[in-house]
Amino acid sequence: MPLGTLDRTPPPFFRQGPSALSKLVFFSALALFLMVADVRFKVTEPLRSTLAVLLLPVQRLLAVPVELWNGGEGYFTGLRDAQAAERAARLRLAAQAERALRTDQLAQENERLRALLELRAATAVRSRPAELLYEAADAYSRKVIIDVGQAQGVVRGAPVVNEAGVLGQVTRVFARTAEVTLLTDKDAAIPVLNTRTQQRGAAFGGSAEGGMELRYASANADVQVGDLLHTSGLDGIYPPGLPVARVLSVERRVESGFARIVLQPAAPSDGVRHVLVLEPLQVQLPPPPEAEAAEKAEKAERPERQLSTPRRGASAP
Repeated sequence: MPLGTLDRTPPPFFRQGPSALSKLVFFSALALFLMVADVRFKVTEPLRSTLAVLLLPVQRLLAVPVELWNGGEGYFTGLRDAQAAERAARLRLAAQAERALRTDQLAQENERLRALLELRAATAVRSRPAELLYEAADAYSRKVIIDVGQAQGVVRGAPVVNEAGVLGQVTRVFARTAEVTLLTDKDAAIPVLNTRTQQRGAAFGGSAEGGMELRYASANADVQVGDLLHTSGLDGIYPPGLPVARVLSVERRVESGFARIVLQPAAPSDGVRHVLVLEPLQVQLPPPPEAEAAEKAEKAERPERQLSTPRRGASAP
């Protein structure tokens, strides 16, 4: 088609009707009229109310994504805050539990120390406080290591007690530590006295029940369950009157002539931390007359030996 035949006239929509200025003036006047009528005569208020009621579901529907976004953000923020508060509360609870446990341990340790102080004041022998360091590495023995030794005046054979009774005896002494053999050890033995019948005997460790036994007791011996056994003090090591054990069971064997008597130690070795190391009685007892006479004779001979020994560099007569 030739270009000259094309119709370049505007469409009929733009050629008909009032002009743009006329439309502007008309609609401006209409808007002014509606505003005045609305203010003075409330003409559009029912229409506005009707439109608000009709558009309310649409408005709520369009506001749902915004509310979900804001609510989800608040939920996750609150969840993070709640988790952080829970972690802080758990840490505080753990710290309080540890503090409460430490307080209970300190209270129990305080009670044991008070009992040790009362026991130390009640005993007439010299004693030295000590603290248990660790148990011996031998799994077939019941021995512990304490933090005092030869430098603190501990000697071999010294009794070791706590507030409940006798624990054991020092068997090896080092410079600043010592090894204590407990009464439940298979090689431990201690002379005892039945407080009810005043009968003496010997208690040994290493029983099948993990406690002690009263051996060499006849089948008809007057021993009952619940009898208390204390130290007799006749061995020259243990002071008399210290609790040792309690009779747990008595099995009388007529065919063998002896009774099997199982004992429960008065001082459990588990959980012990502070102890008292007593000085053996034989150290405090005076020497026998024979030893005292021999010592005096030896002291008398020393000056004579010094006088008879010639001085160095002196010429012979």
